[in-house]
Amino acid sequence: MIGPKKFMLITLGEELLLGLTRNGHLTYIGDQLRQRGVTLHSNYTISDEGDDILDQFRFCWDRADIVITTGGLGPTVDDRTKEAVAEALGETLVFDKRVLETIEERFARLGKAMSANNRKQAFRPENAEVIPNDRGTAPGLWLNKGEKVLIMLPGPPNELEPMFENQVLPKLEALKYIEDQENYLQLRTIGVGESQLETDFQPLFDNYENLQIAYCAHQGQVDFRISYPGTENRMDQLLEIAEICKKQLGNQFLCLGHHSVSEVISNMLKARGKTLALAESCTGGLISNTFTDISGSSEFFLGGIVSYSIDAKQDLLDVPEGMIQQYTEVSQEVAVAMASGAAEKFESDYALSITGYAGPSGGTAENPVGTVYIGLHSPRDIWAKRFQWKASRASIKVRALNAALDLLRNELIAANSADDGANQDLHKEANNILKSLS
Repeated sequence: MIGPKKFMLITLGEELLLGLTRNGHLTYIGDQLRQRGVTLHSNYTISDEGDDILDQFRFCWDRADIVITTGGLGPTVDDRTKEAVAEALGETLVFDKRVLETIEERFARLGKAMSANNRKQAFRPENAEVIPNDRGTAPGLWLNKGEKVLIMLPGPPNELEPMFENQVLPKLEALKYIEDQENYLQLRTIGVGESQLETDFQPLFDNYENLQIAYCAHQGQVDFRISYPGTENRMDQLLEIAEICKKQLGNQFLCLGHHSVSEVISNMLKARGKTLALAESCTGGLISNTFTDISGSSEFFLGGIVSYSIDAKQDLLDVPEGMIQQYTEVSQEVAVAMASGAAEKFESDYALSITGYAGPSGGTAENPVGTVYIGLHSPRDIWAKRFQWKASRASIKVRALNAALDLLRNELIAANSADDGANQDLHKEANNILKSLS
């Protein structure tokens, strides 16, 4: 890479500022650049007003090497990005007949009439290069101006993402503005707090001159990234440091890289040829969803039952009516029975169950809102654990998800720590994570 370049992102749209649409462009572009050894310097989300675009673009253009804009390239009156940017750069907007022909061909293929306002999309700054859009009518634009680069992309993700991956990234790589791998190592931990991690590991990190450390806390997890400034490749030393950290963390080490807990568990179950079933109540299928999001999960995930009502627990999982009457449906005994019922119904090696009061209503004096019981059936034993959280309904569901997954992960480690895809040698794991993306 030709020295570090400063990338700035401008995302446009009133829908972003109103909270009607999440800023997925920041997440996507930041992640794509991260994988190529670049940290996005900043993101500015602004309105569709011409003056706002003009002011913000000038601010970023003065400070960045590469400016990326998303949105505002469509045919309607609130699409003003090209006009404002052209004014800021002193560029004349010229009509590109080839772009118009491409738009007309697209409408013809779809069997639709093209409205007159679509001609607006055929204008481009005179020195800009068109980035073809195979999934929409608004082409992207690439403009070299001095030693700076402007990249303009349409707003719809299904149009932006393939354009960025198939056309923008190769051009940036050809210019040597990006790498073919990350320039840091990330260790993902679970069950330990951010402040405790720093307390435990700072004496180690102090032994390495210029080592940079950054922490990022999630619910139940903390990531820490280690890197060296500049472009020098010191990955071997980073791996040595990571190996020391892993040994010190023990079971609190989740993985190297960006794998989720469900992905780690998926690898462990597949490596051992074991199967999993689920019985969920207050999480409403959240755990099932996190596993079915993983390609190939059918190799180990047999199915799940959302037994939200008492009748469902009795009819679908064979939880005894007398047990519910004696202990209530939110209890250690019922959680155990749910896990056992799921294992029997699906004939699985492992089964997780969750029952609780996510709130804001419900609960008892003994088990108030926020109480969750998680049951685990394994070849070694069957048991349940009680948790208590003070949080919103949505947060309690996510915390229950993470707690359940971590219980299963620890059981898998205890059952066979030698055959653990999540705790393999870091150099072997890094070979997969740091493989060339080109």
